[in-house]
Amino acid sequence: MIALIQELRRRTPLGWLQLSRHKSRLLVALSGIAFADVLMFMQLGFQNALYDSNTRLNRAIQADIVLMSPQARNSQSLSTLSRRRLYQASDVPGVKSAQAMYINTVSWKNPQTRKKTTVQVIGFNPEQPALNIPEINAQLDKIRLPDTFLFDRGARGDYKEVFAQLEAGREVTTEVDRRTITIGGLFKLGASFGADGTLISSDENFLRLFPKRQAGSISLGLIYIEPGADSTQVAAALKAYLPEDVKVLTIAEFIKFEENYWKTGSPIGFIFGMGVAMGFIVGVIIVYQVLSTDVNAHIKEYATFKAMGYHNSYLLGVIFEEALILAVLGFIPGMIVPLGLYNLARNATNLPIYMTLFRAIMVLSLTIIMCVISGSIATSKLQSADPADMF
Repeated sequence: MIALIQELRRRTPLGWLQLSRHKSRLLVALSGIAFADVLMFMQLGFQNALYDSNTRLNRAIQADIVLMSPQARNSQSLSTLSRRRLYQASDVPGVKSAQAMYINTVSWKNPQTRKKTTVQVIGFNPEQPALNIPEINAQLDKIRLPDTFLFDRGARGDYKEVFAQLEAGREVTTEVDRRTITIGGLFKLGASFGADGTLISSDENFLRLFPKRQAGSISLGLIYIEPGADSTQVAAALKAYLPEDVKVLTIAEFIKFEENYWKTGSPIGFIFGMGVAMGFIVGVIIVYQVLSTDVNAHIKEYATFKAMGYHNSYLLGVIFEEALILAVLGFIPGMIVPLGLYNLARNATNLPIYMTLFRAIMVLSLTIIMCVISGSIATSKLQSADPADMF
């Protein structure tokens, strides 16, 4: 290792000298790489926000096992199953209790702006907490009141005045499908790609809001197991006992089910992935143009090196040195700019868009690979350069 460090110190930084000689060309190259990095960061940020925002409800459910219809696509598009399956599930050893959860989306009037927007409505029996959200569990007495709901303070839209009134202890009323409801409190869940916010109430209030919905047609069955029981084993027993019109998932599987839909079943996940690929390809093209221009501009000098006895490996090392320098220097502004863009997008959409260490390392790795690929393509002409043909 010491010998390698000493060798690097003695080595002339030819790659850096060539890049820094043409500063305008270097700045253009770094701008192109930074642009490609920004594009990849933004696409990955939106993709991660897509998965995080749409699995919040799945992760918040306070149960051990979930029953759902096999026809369900995701938590915004749930088919119903019979409530009788809950009674049957209660007969399986290891099951402590089974509760129903009702979920639907509805258009409601923003109490402040009076504009209509889409929210997700969730109803459950307030005698058994269904969500692992302390703000909701502390206000279960409120949702027992007729037509009283809790509203999501993380909803997308202008609700500052509404939040101020509720925090001051005053109730707010609005309309949902020509029915007047009361907002009695707040909690924090957050907006998603499928809904701008969430309303929480009792199962009775949910059914009042959707009068055509039968009480026996539920969205999810929440299974609570006995202390010490294994959720995987109980889930296997439920699968064997219940008919095929019920899908049995542990909470981990329920979260994965939602995530897989947005990854593979929705075009949005594909579009974000395509955006990352396009950013990578744009970066490859930009770096290739820079390195190819550099090789063509110095082809005679490279040929002279070969005539002096330098091997192709040394000359290729110079090109790869340039590629790595471009990757590192271009990555720095390419990571700084998305920090501001993430904050802007987060404030505008209320989606969980944050910079993570894993994403930074991932994009840096992609940037290095991008530049190495470009360098490999650019050196094809250099390897065939013959000193005799240059002069």
